[in-house]
Order: sequence, then C-alpha cells, then structure tokens
Amino acid sequence: MSASETEALLRRLGIPGLVDVHTHFMPQNVLDKVWAYFDAVGPLTGMEWPITYREEEERRLALLRGFGAIAFTAMLYPHKPGMAAWLNSWAADFAARTPDCLHTATLFPEPGVNKYVHQALDAGARVFKVHLQVGGFDPTDIALDSSWGALADSGTPVVVHCGSGPTPGNFTGPGPMWRLLARHPRLRVIVAHMGMPEYGDFLNLAQRYEGVRLDTTMAFTDFSERLAPFPVAEHKRLLDLGDRILLGSDFPNIPYPYVHQLDALERLGLGDDWLRRVLYENGAALFHVKPPSPVV
Repeated sequence: MSASETEALLRRLGIPGLVDVHTHFMPQNVLDKVWAYFDAVGPLTGMEWPITYREEEERRLALLRGFGAIAFTAMLYPHKPGMAAWLNSWAADFAARTPDCLHTATLFPEPGVNKYVHQALDAGARVFKVHLQVGGFDPTDIALDSSWGALADSGTPVVVHCGSGPTPGNFTGPGPMWRLLARHPRLRVIVAHMGMPEYGDFLNLAQRYEGVRLDTTMAFTDFSERLAPFPVAEHKRLLDLGDRILLGSDFPNIPYPYVHQLDALERLGLGDDWLRRVLYENGAALFHVKPPSPVV
C-alpha cells in the first residue's frame, strides 16, 4: 500500500484520518540511545531491526501527518529510577508545541512516583506508557498502587508493553496484568502489540475487563508473522472485540514502511466497519479526538 493508496483507503472508509496510539517521540539524546540499542541487536530484541524513519523530529512529524495521522502519542519510558519525572516534563513541552500529539506521560516504581503522576495528570496528560520489559518491574509493585488508583479514577488510558515479545522479561506475560487488574479492575489498559506472542491470553483479559483494549502495533505485519504469527483461529475474537482494538504502529522505530501496518490490517479481511473502528473511531472515542477543521 502506497501513501496515495492510504489516502484512497481513508476516503473509502469515510474517516478523516488515523488515530495512532503507539508512536514514539522522546528527547533526542534518549532516542539516539534507543536507536543505538536497535543497531547493536540488543538482548531485548535479539535480531536485526533497521530503523526505517531515522529522521530529525520535524521531519518525523511531517511524515506521520503525511501518512494520515491526525492524533498520535509520544510513547516514552524509563529504564531506571530518576528518569520518569524528567521525561514527563519533556513530554508536556512536546505536547504543548505539538497540538495533534496526545499528551503522554510515564511512571516507574520509585519514591515520589505518586507525586509526579498526579502532576502529570494535573498538567493534562491524556495517556501513560509503561514498558514492563524495558523497565524490568512488576506492575503490582506496592510503590505503584496509589498511582494505578489515580489513573483508574481519572479514566486515563495506559499503554502497557506486557507481552513477552520479542524477548520475555521477568514481569512480562499475562500473569502480572491479571493480578494488576484484579486489584484495579477499572484501570484502562491498552495492551501493546496485541500482547504478542500471548495473543489469546490478552484477548481473554479484554473479554474479562471492560476497560482493557489492545493496540495493533507491529501485529499482523510480515515482520511479526515470521516470528509470532497471530492465530487464525482468533480472528473471530478480533471481530467480537472490534470496539476494543486500536491502531498502533511503533513509528518511527519500525523495520518496514509505515503503510505496511495499514496494509496488514486490511488484508485480514475483517471488513470496512472493523477497519474503520480500528483506524479511527475507537481511538477518537477513547481520546475525544475531533476531526480536523477543513482547510478554507
């Protein structure tokens, strides 16, 4: 699918654009280290992973908008204590100068976490990102209990990398998330990467908890199908949970063109209504995204 074919797809579906809930923008020095990790075939990836959109920030924004994104996120995450509050400060500034970015924040189990989570919420954070694989922490850590409660009370969605792909971590897999949601059943969790590779287990989680959603990040693409194919037997549940699945891409840190994610979703053959919801309607409803004003 080319960029022009993407425009044709949006016209056919009758949607104003894409709501992509899983894109990465972060301080350049942090992003450089992330890219260097991918370049070095780090142990959490374990494979060659060329960065398709290794561009400066303004160019990346222009590319993403050119693909049709009218709302997106700045997914960022700490790998050690002492980072989260600083990252949240950067993200607040980025959101202020990037109106189509959903103000994103993060957290880590450390002293002061509840304070900076409340500060981020007060500053207008609309979505949080948590990476259990990179952060290496248990989501049920007691240090996070009040923060999860605040996020549940505010109805703020949290994108959580909790599946065991591409490499298992000490706290990845469905078990920790089942325990977290047993404690905070109203928490709005967006399971990143469809829970790859434990797809069925995380679909079960969504069926059990109304607030749980899943994002499509890298799922169904040729790259991921070679490593962790999505079970064909689960396609019916994709339809059944069609109002809980959100577009995610992992832009810019993807080893293929952005439009391949859209093509991978379309070729599932689940119909235009399903595709319309995934690409736009579900995300727009969750984050109260308004269609862009027409150019006069």
